[in-house]
Amino acid sequence: MEVIVEEGCRTPRHSECQIPADLACPPAPKKKKVGCVMKQRDPPKNGYFQPPDLEVLFTIAPRREAFAWT
Repeated sequence: MEVIVEEGCRTPRHSECQIPADLACPPAPKKKKVGCVMKQRDPPKNGYFQPPDLEVLFTIAPRREAFAWT
């Protein structure tokens, strides 16, 4: 009796080489619970700080006219 041995590549058939069966998907992430509702604070008793030169930072610069090519 003669055994013929084929040369070349073969797909591994051992159980360790197999792709594992489908695993169950993890559960969907749950929404985080809303923390404590922030209580609206009262305004300060002495009022808010208003620096005298604050308006200088927010003034709008005068608009320059576009340069006309002639």
